[in-house]
Amino acid sequence: MKCTLCNSGTVFFFIDENYRRTYHQCTQCKSVLLHRDDYISQQNEKERYESHNNDIHDPGYQKFVQPVVDKVTGLYAKEEIGLDYGCGPGPVIAHLLKKQGYSVTTYDPYFDPTPQVLNNTYHYIVACEVIEHFHHPRQEFQKLKNLLKPGGRLICKTDPYTQQVDFSNWYYKNDETHTIFYHPDAFEWIKNELRFSELKMNGRIIVFRR
Repeated sequence: MKCTLCNSGTVFFFIDENYRRTYHQCTQCKSVLLHRDDYISQQNEKERYESHNNDIHDPGYQKFVQPVVDKVTGLYAKEEIGLDYGCGPGPVIAHLLKKQGYSVTTYDPYFDPTPQVLNNTYHYIVACEVIEHFHHPRQEFQKLKNLLKPGGRLICKTDPYTQQVDFSNWYYKNDETHTIFYHPDAFEWIKNELRFSELKMNGRIIVFRR
């Protein structure tokens, strides 16, 4: 199969006997990819998201997204406009930012499908635990870049794959809706290919600047 991000060739990487899923690794950007034959249906995907405990008032959930909230509040003023992309059934980031007086719009293809918000541009976009679900990541990143104002930032939270990860025991692969695990080389590829002006990686927080 071809890499869903950079369209380069891939090699066999791992087969998960417990979940009957096969993974390949891109020879260029080093992403690890779920084989397309193992993608679940949209209906099953939506049901999986609905099973998440995404209560916006849950302290554990709030703590989980707090690094993204802190990144926004550290970079932007309250009057600057943001988008919580892939906000899910419980848009906790937007909730926490609005409590602080920020102006944030939400969008989710399943739970908040308001296409008109994709006609606007934003000072910042947050995508928390979203990009690893992309079926067409290059197109999605291009779309998100186009939604940014000049100099705007795309703030992502995901768990990158590196050679230090024990993939066979990695919890992150067990979610059947995760289709791509980005290597740091993949983020560099996105930055260069889509001509973002800046990329900063700090653990699970990945920030692209238009």
